[in-house]
Amino acid sequence: MANEWILIINLIVCYGLVLFWFTCFGKEGLMAFTAVTMILANIEVNVLIVAFGLEQTLGNVMFACSFLMTDIISEIYGKKAANKTVNIGILSAITMVLISQLWLTYTPSANDGIFEHVQALFGAVPRIIFASLVVNIITQKIDVLLYHGIWKTTTKLTGNSHRLLWVRNNASTLTSQLFNAVLFNFAAFYGTMPIGVIGQLIASSYVIFVITSLLDTPIIYLVRLIHEKRTKTIVGIGAVDKAAIEPPAYTEIAKLQNTIDNNSYTQIDTVNKDSNLEDNQ
Repeated sequence: MANEWILIINLIVCYGLVLFWFTCFGKEGLMAFTAVTMILANIEVNVLIVAFGLEQTLGNVMFACSFLMTDIISEIYGKKAANKTVNIGILSAITMVLISQLWLTYTPSANDGIFEHVQALFGAVPRIIFASLVVNIITQKIDVLLYHGIWKTTTKLTGNSHRLLWVRNNASTLTSQLFNAVLFNFAAFYGTMPIGVIGQLIASSYVIFVITSLLDTPIIYLVRLIHEKRTKTIVGIGAVDKAAIEPPAYTEIAKLQNTIDNNSYTQIDTVNKDSNLEDNQ
């Protein structure tokens, strides 16, 4: 099967798994899957492939998936939870590096047939993984910071924190992923590859990130809708946002409140009239 089709299937599977983990386990599911994603991405990133005429590292789709989950958690659960998710992902990858490097210190049995392949894969990890970890810490934190900064700005402009999800999602991700593409490829490959090849890797990585960012927009809308239906709330900054309720629904709520208030006043008037009659008698 061509690399192009495998990449497309890989993207569909990854986004499908985001929905699966969220539907089954909510916030904790996304945090757990972020840990899995970061481990897999930091293994995949060692592999170079050619797809759609571009040479690229294999971890791009998995990294894009991790940015999607960070944005989902930012949207639904807030900045603190998003930063916690980033930290879990980074620590998971660091744990993988430490354990995998310990594997390489063992002396294999004479009957072993796989150790040399493990050594070939994880023996080349340190520089690339280190670059990946450092760059991911920087860019994921940038993504969370931008997401909430853009959210506050759009809320001020529209007076509604529920709107323009696609703006904060894409603007934060595309900006942070640009830093990701440039910083990672220079940190991982400078001195081992010609500058022209590194430039091609940066371009191809960012093209993939742009495509995956645009394609993940319906996913984040769907996840938010699932959350709102489950909790019967409207997502806002830190709490249910009354301004985000649709006008007809808000009108009905207002009518109901007025009815309650009017009934209360009627009961008070009745009590007062009865008291006046008793006093007159």
